[in-house]
Amino acid sequence: MDLSDIFEHLNSVTAIPIVPYKNGKINTAGHRKNIRYLMDNNHLDGDRKRVISIAGTSLIHHFTPEEQIELIDIAGQEMGGEGILMAGIVPNPIATAEDLIRQQAALPAPPDVYLLMPLSGVADPDGIYEVYLELGEDLGDDCGAQFLLYMRTKDHMDVIIRLINESPNFIGVKVGTTEEDIPTLMRGIGDNGIVMWGVGDRSTKAAGLGAIGHTSGISIVAARASDEINNAQRAGDLKASQQVEDLIAPLENLRFVNSRQYNYSAVVEAMKIGGWDDVEAGEGGPFNPRVPENIAAQVREAVSLLEAYH
Repeated sequence: MDLSDIFEHLNSVTAIPIVPYKNGKINTAGHRKNIRYLMDNNHLDGDRKRVISIAGTSLIHHFTPEEQIELIDIAGQEMGGEGILMAGIVPNPIATAEDLIRQQAALPAPPDVYLLMPLSGVADPDGIYEVYLELGEDLGDDCGAQFLLYMRTKDHMDVIIRLINESPNFIGVKVGTTEEDIPTLMRGIGDNGIVMWGVGDRSTKAAGLGAIGHTSGISIVAARASDEINNAQRAGDLKASQQVEDLIAPLENLRFVNSRQYNYSAVVEAMKIGGWDDVEAGEGGPFNPRVPENIAAQVREAVSLLEAYH
């Protein structure tokens, strides 16, 4: 896809479904069911394609490369070319990340775009620029790979702007910091890339500042709510967007307490409480136990506001 096409596709909800577990292992049948739910429940206006990402809310940091390939392969199969598939890539070690991208790009239904997740460990922004630029050139030439950069620290803003302006392989940024960074990013990037909001469906303020599209960790609970938020934002109706955002706020607020402690588990709890047979919650993933009862009670109240949007 050329830049204008990918920008238009990403001006949407990027749904990030949880990956379910059973008996301590990934439930691949459940993952397939969750992808199918998102594809079958597309309420985006204008017959727009569903965008699905296997990334943060999916616990991408806890999967082996082999598991990541399988999850992306399943997602691509279920989407059947009717959606836009985004693969989250943990960039360390960088050699493993490069090999993973090459293998995913060789799948029958490869990702349309790769999201470089936040880099862990000690790193100099100048070094990030050099390594990412080389990665983009190599994989852009060999695999046609296009990259979004996930910004979780303001310290990386300048290098992100530089990469997007100087390399055609970096097509935008997912903002994971604060809304106040959006105008600076937009001025710095201009027409060379997309500035996407990356902190959930609480996105109306970000849209008002010019961010295009947003990511959602609760689409697997209430796909229509996330879609209606985006429909309203694309229409310039921020009042309608805020009205739906107010409904999802109780669940979103729980996900982001204590540095995102319940980012994954609150969604799992909501799926269990909903009792829907078209999605699979699983038993909770690595490092993410079931929420305590006092949190579960709050999730129960939040789900009561969203049942009509499932």
